[in-house]
Amino acid sequence: MRFMMIVIPKSYPADAMPSPEMAGAMDRYNTELTKAGVVLSMEGLHPPSTGVRVTFKNGKPVVRDGPFTEAKEIVGGFWLIEVKSRAEAIEWAKRIPGDENMIVEVRQAEDFEDFSPEIQAVAKNEPAIRGALKKKTRKKK
Repeated sequence: MRFMMIVIPKSYPADAMPSPEMAGAMDRYNTELTKAGVVLSMEGLHPPSTGVRVTFKNGKPVVRDGPFTEAKEIVGGFWLIEVKSRAEAIEWAKRIPGDENMIVEVRQAEDFEDFSPEIQAVAKNEPAIRGALKKKTRKKK
């Protein structure tokens, strides 16, 4: 079972960088995930002031530069882990060295088999795409 642990900062200053203490704590946590063999991917993200949003009006893309003042919840980073159960994913999330400014949302990733036969029929390339991505990820290790 794959789960994404999504970091949602309660506030996100334009010059957001972790303190040396937080960076060290995250490094130790990431090392634990790696040694346990459960982490598939992980990334921190630059602040929303450096991003863009693409929306679609009448089917046409509209690009808007950040920051996004109306956003109440912004993704700050994530881990994608593979574990045996939802409970194990939650246990890993509880070990994140968070602070009062951090919320972590844990959500299970969908597998192709989770979709109805109708959806599987129209998304027939999905298993090959996922297989190619797994091979690519394994080569990087």
